[in-house]
Amino acid sequence: MKEIKRYMITSALPYANGPIHIGHLAGVYIPADIYVRYLRMRGRDVVWVCGSDEHGVPITIKARREGVSPQEIVDRYHAIIKESFQQLGISFDIYSRTTSETHRKTASDFFLTLYNKGVFTEATTMQYYDEEAKTFLADRYITGTCPRCHSEGAYGDQCEKCGSTLSPTELIDPKSAITGSTPVMRETTHWYLPLDRYEEFLRHWILDGHKEWKTNVYGQCKSWLDGGLQPRAVSRDLDWGIPVPVEGAEGKVLYVWFDAPIGYISATKELRPDWEKYWKDEGTKLVHFIGKDNIVFHCIVFPTMLHAHGDYILPENVPANEFLNLEGDKISTSRNWAVWLNEYLEDLPGKQDVLRYVLCANAPETKDNDFTWKDFQARNNNELVAVLGNFVNRALVLTAKYYDKAVPAAGELTDYDRETLAELPRIKSAIEEAIENYRFREALREAMNIARLGNKYLADTEPWKTVKTDPEQVKTILNIALQITANLSIAIEPFMPFTAEKITKMLAVERFGWDDLGRTDLIAPGHRLGEAELLFEKIEDSVIEAQLAKLEAAKKANAAAAAASHAEPQKAEISFEEFDRMDIRVGTILSAEKMPKTKKLMRLTVDTGIDRREIVSGIAEYFTPEELVGRQVMVLVNLAPRELKGVLSRGMLLMTEDAEGKLILISPATPVPNGTQVG
Repeated sequence: MKEIKRYMITSALPYANGPIHIGHLAGVYIPADIYVRYLRMRGRDVVWVCGSDEHGVPITIKARREGVSPQEIVDRYHAIIKESFQQLGISFDIYSRTTSETHRKTASDFFLTLYNKGVFTEATTMQYYDEEAKTFLADRYITGTCPRCHSEGAYGDQCEKCGSTLSPTELIDPKSAITGSTPVMRETTHWYLPLDRYEEFLRHWILDGHKEWKTNVYGQCKSWLDGGLQPRAVSRDLDWGIPVPVEGAEGKVLYVWFDAPIGYISATKELRPDWEKYWKDEGTKLVHFIGKDNIVFHCIVFPTMLHAHGDYILPENVPANEFLNLEGDKISTSRNWAVWLNEYLEDLPGKQDVLRYVLCANAPETKDNDFTWKDFQARNNNELVAVLGNFVNRALVLTAKYYDKAVPAAGELTDYDRETLAELPRIKSAIEEAIENYRFREALREAMNIARLGNKYLADTEPWKTVKTDPEQVKTILNIALQITANLSIAIEPFMPFTAEKITKMLAVERFGWDDLGRTDLIAPGHRLGEAELLFEKIEDSVIEAQLAKLEAAKKANAAAAAASHAEPQKAEISFEEFDRMDIRVGTILSAEKMPKTKKLMRLTVDTGIDRREIVSGIAEYFTPEELVGRQVMVLVNLAPRELKGVLSRGMLLMTEDAEGKLILISPATPVPNGTQVG
C-alpha cells in the first residue's frame, strides 16, 4: 500500500448547454463535495477541480437552434452553472472551462505528444455528409428511427428512449438535424486512439489491480474488455472546438471525449504553479467522481491516454454512481423532465442543505434510484425537522431557560451518561470507514445517528422533569446534550455545511476539526451560547404541489410536442370541387344522452339551422350529457345517413385530439347563428 501524500479529485465536466439538474448532483457533485470536505477537515492536502465542458455537438446544436454563436451558449450556461454550484456550497478549488487558453494549449500539447510518439493511427472512412449544409455530420447531427426499439428521434450515437449505444449507420431513415435532408456518405480522414493495442495493459491494471472498485464500475470495464476494444477517433469534422494541431487537419477539431478529461489537468495548471506533483507524483491519489455513463471514458479511454503519454499517474478509484430518476421517469434535459438546480435555489431559498441531504440519503450508489417531491417533503419534515433540528433546538433552548445560556458543568456521570458518550467515537469510526470507501449514504445515516442519540438521551433523562427533583443532575444532562450538539456539527459538516455553520454560530464557537469528533469536552463550562434558532422549517403541501405542477406542465408540453412531431402524413389531394361538396355548418346541441349498452356512443339532437336532426357520436367517454347541451359545434350535414344501434345518424361532428389523446370538439370562437356555413 503506497503512502498517500496528497489527493487529486476530479468531477465530470458538465456540458455548458444547459443548467445543472438533480441527477448530476446526486451522481457526481454532492458525493465528491462530501469526500473533499471530509479530507479537508482531516487536514489532507487535496485539490478538487472541475469546469464547464464547452465543446461538443450538443452545444453547436443548441447554438444553431437559437441562432447564436456557440460561444454565447457556453458563456451563458457557464455562468449559470458556476453560480448554482457556489450557492449549493459545492466547494471546488477551481471551476474552470475548456475554452480557456490554458486548456487549449494543454490539450493541443497532449495531442502532439501522443502524435509525435506514433500512438495514433490514421484512417479514412465513410461518414454522413449534408449536401445542403455542405458539412460532415457529427453523430448528434443525425437523427432517425432506433433499430432496437424503433422509436423515432434517436441520435447517431444513442437512443434516449431505450438507452442503446448506436452508430449513425445503424439508424433507420437517417436525417440531418441541420437541414432535415437525407445525408450521403463521403470519405473523411481522422486520427484514432488504438485502444485495442492497450487491452493487455488495461486488463492487468483494472481486472487484476483494482478489484476493490465498485461492482458497477468493475463490471462495466470487464464487459468492455471482454467484448474487445476498438480504435476511437480523436478528431472530428467540426468548426467548434480545439483545432487539431498538425498540418493537413484543416476543418478538424479534437473530439470532445479526448479534449474534456484533459480539462482536469489544465484546471489544475490554472490553480497551482506546482500542478505537476498532483498529476505526476506517485504519492498522489487520483480519484474521478463520475456518473455511470462516463465509466468507459474515465476507466478505459482516459487512462489509456495518460499511460500512452507516459508522464502521468493513473486513477486510484472511479466511484461512479448509477442514475437518479424523477417521479418514476428517466431525467431528460431534452424533455425538460428535471429539477434544475438554479430553479430550485429560486423556488426554495435557504434550503440548500435540504436538497444536499435528500440527494445523499437517496443517492443511486448501487442501483438507479427515484427522486420524488413527496419523499423530499417527508425527509425534511420527519428527519431534518423532527430529528436533527428538534434535538439541537431542545438542547439550546433548555440551557437558555435554566442557565441563561451559560454552559453548566457536568457532575458525576451515570452509567447511562457514559454509555451515551461512548457512542460518539464509535460513530466517528463508522463515518470514516464509510466515506473512505465511498459509501456516502451510510456515512450520512451514521452522522444523523448522533442527532438520534441526542434525542433519545433527552427523552430518557427528561431534564424538564428532573429539574424539579434533582437540579444538579440537569446540569450534567445539558452539558452532555451540548457536547453531543458540538459533535453533531462536526459530523454533518461534509454533508450539510450551512447547517453545521448555523449550529456553531448558535453554540458561539469556532468550527471544529475532524479530530475533535468523539471528544466530550468541546464546550467548556461557563461558556455563553448564542441565540437559538430553528435549523429547518416544515415544508407545506402547497410547496410540493407547486413543484409537481411544474413537472406536469413539462409533461403536457412534451406530449404536445410529440403529437406535433408525429402528425399523420398529408392525405391524397382533392379538387376544390370535391371540397366544395362538403356542407359544414354551425349547430347547437339541444339534447344529449348515452346510448344504452354502449361505452362510447352518445345520442344527440342538434339544431343545424336548417333542421333538427339526430346524430350518434362516439364521444361518451370524454363528455357528459350536461357538458354538451347548449354547446355550438361544427356539423358535416350532407354526410350520408347511417344507422347505429337502431338510430339513424344524420351527420358528423368535427373534432380532433389533444396531445394526450382526449377528444376536443371544434366550436366557433364566438357564438354565431345556427346554420352558418363553414369553408
